[in-house]
Amino acid sequence: MTIRNIVGKEYPPFAVEVEKRWIRSFVQAVGDGNPIYFDEQAARAAGFRAIPAPPTFAFTLIMEANQSFMVLDELGVDKTRAMHVEQSFEYFAQMCAGDVITGRQKVVEQFDKKGGAMHFIVTEFRLENQRAEHVCDLRTTVVVRAV
Repeated sequence: MTIRNIVGKEYPPFAVEVEKRWIRSFVQAVGDGNPIYFDEQAARAAGFRAIPAPPTFAFTLIMEANQSFMVLDELGVDKTRAMHVEQSFEYFAQMCAGDVITGRQKVVEQFDKKGGAMHFIVTEFRLENQRAEHVCDLRTTVVVRAV
């Protein structure tokens, strides 16, 4: 498969459990001391059903499920020639500790810039929780320098 004909490729579904320890590590790394991320009672008092995942946490699940390099590996791309350049999130429901998130990656776009010297690959992920609620859509763009 080549970069130019990978659009439309869908990868097998994956499932990952949202763990409290991951949420704690994430918010400590970004410097967020809000007690809703550490204390179940504080989270419930704030209206959450459990400790909530912070806004960009969904990408952590993509990484945990080994999804972030699947496209590059399939294409045989030398990762030293690739760079993650854009990430977007659209949330539809709250993701919380204890949720089991399922998702599927699909390549939705490919385009070149600089006369073909840079190849951009855009993937989308749709994430749902164990209650079949649509939780989040992620859109990721990676650029690959041509050889």
